[in-house]
Amino acid sequence: MQFNGPRALWLRVSSVSDRPTYDGWVWLTGYAVNPNTGEAFERREVFAQIAGLQINPRPPVKARPTTRRRSV
Repeated sequence: MQFNGPRALWLRVSSVSDRPTYDGWVWLTGYAVNPNTGEAFERREVFAQIAGLQINPRPPVKARPTTRRRSV
């Protein structure tokens, strides 16, 4: 509930700690992500209840325009 609604935290998880915690809880390390752009901007470590986590798909990657070279 702490990060619900407009305060929602989008986190690109880079690791899950194996240190002991309460049953059903976990320490996550990752980067806060701007949900509009998909860009990571700040390293974070959060203590989260597993049941409250939501997995969101990655935003679509825009293809770069390709340049064609003419063979001579």
